[in-house]
Amino acid sequence: MSEVDANPLTSLQDDVLDELGDDRIGDIAGLLGTDEPGARQVVCTTVSALSGEAEAVATPHDAPLTGVATVGGFATGGLMAGLLAEEAKPVAHAVARRTGLAPGAVSRVVEMVIPVVLTVLTKRAGK
Repeated sequence: MSEVDANPLTSLQDDVLDELGDDRIGDIAGLLGTDEPGARQVVCTTVSALSGEAEAVATPHDAPLTGVATVGGFATGGLMAGLLAEEAKPVAHAVARRTGLAPGAVSRVVEMVIPVVLTVLTKRAGK
């Protein structure tokens, strides 16, 4: 068994980036009109917003994943997917404000990232 990461948010961000892979990061960069490091930053900012890292992104609602990164995930399903889908728009606006990118493009990226976050959390819950 591996050691627990000292910063669970960074670990969650890394896992989401790994799950996306270079091809989808490239797609996100094209969608946003930025380079791959810029796309990675938007993904990390989105994960921060979803997990409630107030220092990273101020979201207008309570973040739906608050505390999840620190407990290593839980069994996800339709309820969690629905909750995250409800939060997509406020998270997208918060990420757009933080990054200065167009809200419409960021909204599409957030919608792409949410299922990946659910996949990562499901994998973590299975460990």
